[in-house]
Amino acid sequence: MDLMLNEYSAAPGTTVVEVSGEIDVYTAPKLRETLVNLVDAGNYRLIVDMERVEFLDSTGLGVLVGGLKRVRAYDGGIDLVCTQGRILRIFRITGLSNVFAIFDSIDEALASHAKPDVHLTEPGESPGTAE
Repeated sequence: MDLMLNEYSAAPGTTVVEVSGEIDVYTAPKLRETLVNLVDAGNYRLIVDMERVEFLDSTGLGVLVGGLKRVRAYDGGIDLVCTQGRILRIFRITGLSNVFAIFDSIDEALASHAKPDVHLTEPGESPGTAE
């Protein structure tokens, strides 16, 4: 099976990479190239959607870890979206479930980085009167 990749902007500053197929020694270079190109283009907050991944080997894990190191150099991160037991098991066995934030959906991953719009006021001030 081949590896299919689709990239799109999900929110300001966040790019989603949808991955379908098998990530193995033969197809992992295609994913590596995509991640490198995204980082080189200034995309440091990535979500890798692995819901359609049918197989993942150690080469694929290495590409994801390499991508994470690359974005962390720019204070970025890679979140994963995966609900498949057989793929999640690989992350747990390797300890990478403690390295990557793994979410059930893209919306959940996006929400984890959303910051509420908070406006602080000085004591005694009404909201809207702070300078």
